[in-house]
Amino acid sequence: MNRRTLLTLAGGLPLMSTAHAQDTPRYRRNRPGDPGWPSDGQWRELDARVGGQLLVVRSPMEACRAQPGSAECAAFFRGLKNPWLIGDSVALTQTTGWVDAWTSTPSTYAVAARNSSDVAAAVDFARQHRLRLVVKGGGHSYQGTSNAPDSLLLWTRRMDGIELHDDFVGQGCNAPPQPAVSLGAGVVWLRAYDAASRAGRYVQGGGCTTVGVAGLIQSGGFGTFSKRYGMAAAGLIEAEVVTADGQVRIANACTNPDLFWALKGGGGGSFGVVTRITLRTRELPEFFGGVFITVQARSAPAYRDLIQRFLAFYRERLFNPHWGEQVTFRPDNALAVALVFQGLDAAAATELWRPFVAWLAERPADFTLAAPPMIAALPARHFWDADWMKANAPDFILSDDRPGARPDNIFWRNNLGEAGWFIQGYESVWMPGPLIEPARQDGLIDALFAGSRHWRITLHFNKGLAGAPADEVAAARDTATHPVAADAFALAISASEAPPAFPGVAGREPDLALARRNAAKITAAMDEIRRLVPDHGSYVSESNYYEVDWRRAFWGTNYARLRQVKDKYDADGLFFVHHGVGSEDWSADGNTRLR
Repeated sequence: MNRRTLLTLAGGLPLMSTAHAQDTPRYRRNRPGDPGWPSDGQWRELDARVGGQLLVVRSPMEACRAQPGSAECAAFFRGLKNPWLIGDSVALTQTTGWVDAWTSTPSTYAVAARNSSDVAAAVDFARQHRLRLVVKGGGHSYQGTSNAPDSLLLWTRRMDGIELHDDFVGQGCNAPPQPAVSLGAGVVWLRAYDAASRAGRYVQGGGCTTVGVAGLIQSGGFGTFSKRYGMAAAGLIEAEVVTADGQVRIANACTNPDLFWALKGGGGGSFGVVTRITLRTRELPEFFGGVFITVQARSAPAYRDLIQRFLAFYRERLFNPHWGEQVTFRPDNALAVALVFQGLDAAAATELWRPFVAWLAERPADFTLAAPPMIAALPARHFWDADWMKANAPDFILSDDRPGARPDNIFWRNNLGEAGWFIQGYESVWMPGPLIEPARQDGLIDALFAGSRHWRITLHFNKGLAGAPADEVAAARDTATHPVAADAFALAISASEAPPAFPGVAGREPDLALARRNAAKITAAMDEIRRLVPDHGSYVSESNYYEVDWRRAFWGTNYARLRQVKDKYDADGLFFVHHGVGSEDWSADGNTRLR
């Protein structure tokens, strides 16, 4: 029995529970053509309530389906490699689809919300008319949660206000003031980082510059420097959120504390529509930097030696708050290092790496370098400064190439592959901290070597908090994210993607046979990791769409408490996302209640 069959059977269990349940009419959301779908007049009333911000959504794919070989269609697909273009389109998402799972499909209508009042009006309308409601900020959901056909979309892109605070105290709280930044739900992390760094501050968010701030916080959130500054959700001081009853609520440690906790990692789109977040800020370090090395082993035995030496080196010298990001173990016996650091200058970083580079040099018959190691540091105050980066570090960034685009619309070059990608497979496992210790490293080496025979595996060291400061680990434990994240030394990810693709567009359709083969290789690779970590946890934002035991994998022992919060604030299930809290009560498309 394959995993899709198992999911289908599992989804059908509530229907087979009793004959009475089969005879009872099920709650269904209204779709176009249904008698309960709002009339044109009712849509006009909503438009009036939101100040003319109701949009009729048209698929940009219509021209491509009609004339797939046209210059217009070619330009459209080129544009899908620009994350800023995608983010500015109400009809697009940053991922075009996932094999056998979902295809990016526009909503029927959208409200381009400007404030919480617009959001509340849309929420009320969706509840009253039993509509499928979708929320999109940055649109980066790999699981397809920021799009759905036949739905009303709440698009928060225009809610882009940023306000820095020297002494912020949450509403209703009697707590010491602290420096913070308030961000509208439509802000992306580039803007947040740039605003904070210009004031000499750092705010913990995500690594990708075009990811929306609200979605990342609700998913837990890890960034490049999380080994020092902790989980992004742990930095949340306060949120403004519109709940299913249309009320605009404040959630913090003193006001609606249960909702506040759920928003810190309980998953986006499940508890309400977050319209504003306030995050703590910290002092900006002097330098940020990176280390890039790709080592090719000439044989499988040499490659296993390389894995062993690197892991020992990492544990000895890099397993601390200074270092983050990733190393990839590939089937071609290559090890690709792309690590970052904070709080060190280039000279200190170079000295730290000297023993590893010297060890490689001692074995020229076994190892070759694709290029000399690159170790560089930049002034942290310029790390997200578009003008400075264009002038001084142009090889690290790409720019929004649309005519008239903002000149500060930049993104990291290494994120280009994610723009518009079609996912073939994606799986993750949090790696328990003890595995990196010398007494347990042999098992880790064996699993990485065996897994990399099937497909590439990447260890994201910044997405596990073992090795982080104790106060950051403690703060992470006070979030809804799976508790194993606080004890993990890394998140292991294996994934495969293809260029932007859409079914039904000649010459632009996904290669499903290849995608399924690659997905099977990913599963085989991660099975080696899961043998080492059988009771695994998985990061909800970067996980397998087909995760069977998703409640345990994403939230562990926190799920029962999250479900209580869901039932309190959204008992009728207005907010639905794939494998979100409470989604077990619904059909896969979120339109039919099963129990």
